[in-house]
Amino acid sequence: MTMTPEQAIWFADSFSRLADNVSKAVLGKTEVVRLALTTMLAEGHLLLEDAPGTGKTSLAKAIAATVQGTHNRIQFTPDLLPSDVTGITIYDQKAGKFEFHRGPVFASIVLADEINRASPKTQSALLEVMEESRVTVDGVGHEVGRPFLVIATQNPIEQAGTYKLPEAQLDRFMMKTSIGYPDLVAAEQILAGVSDRNPSASLSAVITTTAVADMATLGASVHVDSAILRYVAQLAEDTRNAPETRLGVSVRGSMSLIRAAKVWAAAQGRNFVLPDDIKQLAAPVWLHRFVLDAEAEFAGATPEKILARVLADVAAPQSRQPAA
Repeated sequence: MTMTPEQAIWFADSFSRLADNVSKAVLGKTEVVRLALTTMLAEGHLLLEDAPGTGKTSLAKAIAATVQGTHNRIQFTPDLLPSDVTGITIYDQKAGKFEFHRGPVFASIVLADEINRASPKTQSALLEVMEESRVTVDGVGHEVGRPFLVIATQNPIEQAGTYKLPEAQLDRFMMKTSIGYPDLVAAEQILAGVSDRNPSASLSAVITTTAVADMATLGASVHVDSAILRYVAQLAEDTRNAPETRLGVSVRGSMSLIRAAKVWAAAQGRNFVLPDDIKQLAAPVWLHRFVLDAEAEFAGATPEKILARVLADVAAPQSRQPAA
């Protein structure tokens, strides 16, 4: 069933309250906050490429506090094991049976800090849970629940002792963005409250995790016209056919853009997706999925330039079939 106009208005109001609450702890970063919430409600995951000290942990804690959820932080290091992330099965001699001890991945919001510092084997521990929202240990599946959002970070400056994220893992992140340093006004506000080391702790919950799951289900019901679907498919195909790319946007990437666009439209009080929604979200959803040809990259090609050209070359649909 398609979202009704009345439901779209309620969704937009709820989304605004969520964003406003999170923005109390993450000052001056409204756009990043809205992208993070869109990712959560589209049931995806977020990759933040940022220098240390820009508020990544604050963002994760603020979202968890706002949705009355749980929050865990995993510091990825070279000696971290997959079981340190997912959990482990231990034999209980008193009970005479094996018991599963949950790892830190079992939380509403999981901050995977400096994910590229762990070995590929440990990074791969997140693949199943990010895709299917469950962990399998010793052949037994364990659901992590809803909402479930992984916010992973990596430092773009320091590369010593890191492992590049493989394309298969990058493709599982719905969006990639950066918080960046605050502007002068926001920086002054942050310094004024420097005595409060944990601003997220003072946030009140705006909504329950059950209601967040309901919002995610409702967001998925936003109408997407067949012309929009064709538009996204053509854009993705053009990224794959671009001479500068070895790897363009996958089918999963196209699906992620549609899912994100549905939530983005609902957050603006609409029960249908517009071409402008696709254009606005194409960069954060798609740019990290490009793999460039080495010679083209040396000649100055960038994912941003390729995407801009593709968006300019493919004509956006001018009309739509109204939602029922």
